[in-house]
Amino acid sequence: MTMWLWWVVAGALLARGGALQPRCQEITIPMCQGIGYNLTSFPNALDHDTQEEAGLEVHQYWPLVEIKCSVDLKFFLCSVYTPICIEDYAKPLPACRSVCERARDGCAPLMMKYGFKWPDRMACERLPRAGDPDQLCMEETERAREPPPPPPGRRPQRPACTDPKNCASAAGADAGPTCACACRAPLVGVRALHNGSAAAGVAACALPCRGAFFTREEKEFAAVWVAMWAGLCAASTLMTLTTFLIDSQRFKYPERPIVYLSACYFMVSLGYLARLALGHDEVVCEGALLRTSANGPGACTLVFVLVYFFGMASSIWWVVLSFAWFLAAGLKWGNEAIAGHAQYYHLAAWLIPAAKTVAVLLAGAVDGDPVAGICYVGNSSPENLKRYVLAPLIVYFALGATFLLAGFVSLFRIRSVIKRQGGVGAGSKADKLEKLMIRIGVFSVLYAVPAGVVIGCLAYEAGGHEQWLRRVACGPGCGSRPLYSALMLKYFMALAVGITSGVWIWSGKTLESWRRARPVQGRVTRARGARRRRASAGRRPAGARAAPSGATGAHRGALCALGTTALRLRPCLVSSASYFEM
Repeated sequence: MTMWLWWVVAGALLARGGALQPRCQEITIPMCQGIGYNLTSFPNALDHDTQEEAGLEVHQYWPLVEIKCSVDLKFFLCSVYTPICIEDYAKPLPACRSVCERARDGCAPLMMKYGFKWPDRMACERLPRAGDPDQLCMEETERAREPPPPPPGRRPQRPACTDPKNCASAAGADAGPTCACACRAPLVGVRALHNGSAAAGVAACALPCRGAFFTREEKEFAAVWVAMWAGLCAASTLMTLTTFLIDSQRFKYPERPIVYLSACYFMVSLGYLARLALGHDEVVCEGALLRTSANGPGACTLVFVLVYFFGMASSIWWVVLSFAWFLAAGLKWGNEAIAGHAQYYHLAAWLIPAAKTVAVLLAGAVDGDPVAGICYVGNSSPENLKRYVLAPLIVYFALGATFLLAGFVSLFRIRSVIKRQGGVGAGSKADKLEKLMIRIGVFSVLYAVPAGVVIGCLAYEAGGHEQWLRRVACGPGCGSRPLYSALMLKYFMALAVGITSGVWIWSGKTLESWRRARPVQGRVTRARGARRRRASAGRRPAGARAAPSGATGAHRGALCALGTTALRLRPCLVSSASYFEM
């Protein structure tokens, strides 16, 4: 009983001690700092329990605040997400209805233009009117006035950009009025240096898990876009690989590298599809931040290996394909001569990407791609993108294009030589050679065009990444916004080669191979059964003897009957050979 009373008293003291904790807390959300009050309390009217939770949602409205569709929008949003807290006043103190109506009237038309409507849970009708004796509310009396419209014929000047190097802290505090760059939404500020995180020159600032450059709708479309093309790539390459397993003799050099290239793209497509199984946050996120180092979970490393290693290997296999095609068309090498160096092709195609993959992992250059939901290299570091991705791809593209052009030049030359030599079937040989070379040439071009587009998109990304970050951290006057269509084109072209790999097998021979697969399987099964029966028939018991060749039909029947009775073997027909069968 005494112990029970002690527990009751201790619980009461703890409850009282919790009640003594201050209910007001300083506002830490960058967007809502300096709006006229600096204390807030939680939970708010939208059932957010922490400022971190509220900050992630209110930052979605930052583009509207930035373009100043209404000067009241920022104050109204902060009054909802970070309500004012006064120690001596326990009742809620929302913004007045007039503040909400001005914000809604200024921004709702713009939202409707892009397919959005004013949120129902921020309906202005729920707020009190100014002067209501039963409910106090906040009216922003000293609102910043909108700048006067520019004279006709003159374009408004963009706000001046301040060099982020002048900023002393993530929020620009203690740096004077000239510091315009800050770790503002949607960037995420960190209290301590997080692996040396810095965005646009602002220290202790990191990229958010879902990215900082695109809207939610654009990210959702990108997820569907990438998943769709990755699925088509996986299906096309799987069909190519299955056809190779069914009829491997059909894929000889110089076209054999197409099979290995398809296998690489099949693994790359699995890397892109892994996000659907593992989850976006599990792969590329580290809490609320975008993963920026290789010290992540196994899921991130696995996806990186699938996409980077096999992606680079596919580029080398294309170089091998172009080289083998050049040997066949330009130097008149035969299939056996080209295949005789296959071990060197494999050594280059697998060893070089493996060394590069290990180098990236050791350098800690693996980071998350917030749009595609994969781990790659160079998403947050243009230097890593140039060093580990862009430069190797340019080298591979140049080598492959050189062999490709040389092969095209030799294509018509060798065709004319065969026709000039004449002989029986010279025309047929020339036609077959021409068809083969054209198919390889078409496939090489189908690879070269997407590869060139991907290189261009990567160069655009490497050159503009810092400007995109400066726009977010320092304001619209300091940088530009990334071209959404360019990034979507990059993902499509990165997977298009795997989809077009099926071009090589789009022929009547493929249908014949698949049609023969089931009958061949049935014949194999029957042949195995026949071999087992013959093997069993060869194992005769010691007492069993074949009927003499001169024995009469009655004698042969008796011997067969004896075998049936004693050895449980079925009797042979009189007209057949005198052997026991199972």
